[in-house]
Amino acid sequence: MGAPQAIEMLTQRASVLRESLQRSRSNTERMVAMLGSFDHRLSALESAMRPTQVRTRAIRMAHENIDNTLKATAVVLTHFELLRQAEVAILKGPDEDLQSFLDAVDLLQCNIRFFSTNKISMSEYGLLNHANNLLSKAVVKLGDEFRQLLATYSKPIDLEFIAAFPPNSLPSLSRATGSQSDGGNHAPASNHSEHQGRSLETPMYKTPTLMPPRILPLLHNLAEQLVQAGYQQRCSRIYSDARASALESSLQKLGVDELTKDGVQKMEWDALETKIQDWVHLMQIAVNLLFAEERKICDQIFYGVAFNSDLCFAEVTVNSVSMLLSFGDSVAKSKRSPEKIFPLLDMHEVLHELQPEIARIFEGKACSEIQQSTLSLAKHLAHAVKGTFLNFEEIIEKDSTKTMVADGTVHPLSSYVINYMKFLFDYRLTMERILQEVEFGNKTDSQLAIMTMRIMQSLQNNLDGKSKQYKDPALTYLFLMNNIHYMVRSLSRSEAKDLLGDDWVQRHRRIVQQNANQYKRVAWAKILQTLSVQGLSSLGSSSSLGAEGGNSSGVSRASIKERFKSFNMQFEELHQRQSQWVVPDRELREYLRLAVAEVLLPAYRSFIKRFGLLVENSSKPQKYNRYTPEDIEQLLDGFFQGNTLGEPKAFES
Repeated sequence: MGAPQAIEMLTQRASVLRESLQRSRSNTERMVAMLGSFDHRLSALESAMRPTQVRTRAIRMAHENIDNTLKATAVVLTHFELLRQAEVAILKGPDEDLQSFLDAVDLLQCNIRFFSTNKISMSEYGLLNHANNLLSKAVVKLGDEFRQLLATYSKPIDLEFIAAFPPNSLPSLSRATGSQSDGGNHAPASNHSEHQGRSLETPMYKTPTLMPPRILPLLHNLAEQLVQAGYQQRCSRIYSDARASALESSLQKLGVDELTKDGVQKMEWDALETKIQDWVHLMQIAVNLLFAEERKICDQIFYGVAFNSDLCFAEVTVNSVSMLLSFGDSVAKSKRSPEKIFPLLDMHEVLHELQPEIARIFEGKACSEIQQSTLSLAKHLAHAVKGTFLNFEEIIEKDSTKTMVADGTVHPLSSYVINYMKFLFDYRLTMERILQEVEFGNKTDSQLAIMTMRIMQSLQNNLDGKSKQYKDPALTYLFLMNNIHYMVRSLSRSEAKDLLGDDWVQRHRRIVQQNANQYKRVAWAKILQTLSVQGLSSLGSSSSLGAEGGNSSGVSRASIKERFKSFNMQFEELHQRQSQWVVPDRELREYLRLAVAEVLLPAYRSFIKRFGLLVENSSKPQKYNRYTPEDIEQLLDGFFQGNTLGEPKAFES
């Protein structure tokens, strides 16, 4: 195919394509015209339908408004009916059916909340005011019922409970501090009974019923309604007045009112000591039973109530706590005397033991002042204990009593101080805790040990002064030996041994030994000199004593007789005097007799062996050689027995 033909074919095809495009354009224009006509018709139709749509929407909204109005009216009518029902029950009062009355108050409060939180018409404002007035009347009746129930069931503690646990049912927290010497004037606490254990564990008491359990739910509901109605203060005042009065009456029945008088300062010691024992007992009952039970009642009644129950509980208990603590404070501030330290420690201990329970019962900011008052009393008692203990040292140092034990035995002051300290060691932990607050020197040392050593030194100083009253130096040393030995023996058999340490014990045992040696030297030196060969007269200047056991013709018979007579007279005098003296400790007494025998008997046997023959040939040998060594040994056994002056002598010439 040639080029011209190809061009011709392309031209024909282009022409056909052009005609096809022209027809398509014409069809498009006709379609656009048709669609434009439809749009115009739809717009006209929409304009025609619009009024109908508006009327239909208005009708629908009207139906919805009518439905909503009917529903709202139904709700209002329902609350109106509930209000009417509540009014009937409230006006009827709680006397016949308390629960129905409480339910009615609930309904009334629901109605008030409904009308207060929803838009209401002017006519409904009157209804709201009526409901509020009705609620005010209901609250008055609620308060009256709350008060009436509390007054009816808030009674003092049962008399049967008191009879079951009288004040003397607790183990006494005091102790006896008897004197070793019956004739002494010192008695640190003559009426203290023996302390039974060092624990203040609370006895297992039966919990008192301060409020019947069946009443608590009713009181809870009443309190809840009062608080919800906005009468928190009224609720608190009604509750605290009723419960506080009952609690105070319970304590008065237990005898607390008698312990708070200002006459503490004027009380006789025996009466005051009894009051303190009662107070310790009552503190345990009050905290572990009365206050603890009162807290449970308060928590149960106000559980889940938007109310400061801690403040209410504090108002209930504050006067009762004050009644208890005021007596303790008066005792702490009273005049100090040594015997008061044990009751003071009992009081401090019971507060210390009860402190965790007090913190649990009186928890919360509202009760913080009550907690602080108990801590403050504990501090006052601790200061009183410290001051009394420090004053005790001064009293011992300056004791100027002229009482002198004629037989050299343990002085009443020694018995008093040692017994005082031994009983004080029963409170060792408490004393350590209290004394640790006072700076006595090295804080790493036991403060009680330091004070005990100081008091023992004060006692020694005083005994040194009293020992100078004896005219016989031998009795001076015997007196010191007895008293210091009593100190060492007594303290080494108590807890004080660990407290004071072995060094202190050993040092004072050496002092006892030194005084025993001094006694032996002073009392027996003269009679031993009589048995010596020194100073014996001889027949001639060249004469000398014969061999041991031989008859010495060089010694004057007269001088030997004089020596025997002198020995007899001195020994009889020593026997008469020292058999009246006393060494109360059996072991020490035997030791001292043996120590005397060990120096006296060998010297006496030697003297008899040398010079006995010189007097045996005389007309009355028994006048001179009156005692055998065995007689002397037997008579020594009568020394330090405390024989009276009226007893006959054990020997006659």
